[in-house]
Amino acid sequence: MENQEAYQRAKKKVEAKMGFYMHLAVYIGVNILLIIINLITSPQYLWFIWPLFGWGIGVFFHGMSIFVFSGRKFKGIKERMIEQEIKKGSP
Repeated sequence: MENQEAYQRAKKKVEAKMGFYMHLAVYIGVNILLIIINLITSPQYLWFIWPLFGWGIGVFFHGMSIFVFSGRKFKGIKERMIEQEIKKGSP
């Protein structure tokens, strides 16, 4: 039973990391395409920096949530919230 729980935790972490890596790959690919389009169509105005910056903020916080803030203290908060929801009962 304990091995199954460890496996499920590890699987969840790996899936979260893979989700981040996919997000990062799409971010890089799309932004390279936007840079190329911008430089071909209107090199006098570099508008590609706006989606690069805006989406970059999202990628940054996604990475932070996976690699920095996935520690035990947040797991404890999550577990308490789950327990509260169970006590309330599901509709």
